[in-house]
Amino acid sequence: MTTLLIQALVTGLILGALYGLIGCSLTIIYGTMRIVNFSHGEFVVAGCFAVLMFFTATGLHPLLSIPLVFVAFFLVGMCLYYLFVPRLNRGDDPEVASFLTFYGVSLMAGAILLYFFQADTRSLNYVFTPSVYKIGHVFIPTAHIVALATGVAIIAALTWFLYRTIYGKALRAAIMNRDAIQIVGVNINTLSALAFGLAIAIAASTGVLLALVFPAFGPFSGMDYTLVGFVVIVLGGLGHPIGAIIGGIVFGIAEQVAIVFLPQSLSQAVGFIILIAAITLRPSGLFGKVALR
Repeated sequence: MTTLLIQALVTGLILGALYGLIGCSLTIIYGTMRIVNFSHGEFVVAGCFAVLMFFTATGLHPLLSIPLVFVAFFLVGMCLYYLFVPRLNRGDDPEVASFLTFYGVSLMAGAILLYFFQADTRSLNYVFTPSVYKIGHVFIPTAHIVALATGVAIIAALTWFLYRTIYGKALRAAIMNRDAIQIVGVNINTLSALAFGLAIAIAASTGVLLALVFPAFGPFSGMDYTLVGFVVIVLGGLGHPIGAIIGGIVFGIAEQVAIVFLPQSLSQAVGFIILIAAITLRPSGLFGKVALR
């Protein structure tokens, strides 16, 4: 049982870092624009299929696709922003309108993935050498180690961007007080477009890493990742990117430990249990506003 628990903790840490990236990118959109992007998980899945196409076409290492995926989906995110968000912000209730609009985008994106890739699950058949590392009695697939290392690198780059660059500081200021930064002359429309593009690019890049971790993925997985993202941002605090990353790690570990100790039917509900508990006990998230400063 001890070995199983350690294995669950290690796997939970790896998955949690990736879940944290999903939540972080989702909270950037909500924090900056108060937009509920219900299609977020579809772009994670699109990243999975993007790396599959890249590897099938070139045979190169899957991680080499990340710069291409990032740029391509950054542009997709910018286009989606200018197509929908300015109109939503002119309405009486942009949060509800955005929820309905991006739920429609989710259905549309899912239909596109289904059209091109069919309903069958796919897998990224890239073989690492060695395939597994053994540390004591714990086995860690090389793909998991690579995904974790790359995820940590993305988190480090994102943290540097948010805390060390002008655009990152402006983005954090927009999350804290959207109206105040407009008073000092920041173009909130341009900043929001960059934030939306960045969030979609991070989501798709995370999909590349998840394709390495999970043995199979399909076009219907998007809603699962969207729900994970919402649980994570509630845990970390709405509108707090770094808090979302910590929330993702907490959720990932809790999910994997639940698989060890609970029946499968109950372990699948752990995300909703955590969500309800977080809303009830700590509505502002684990870190509240501290994570943003």
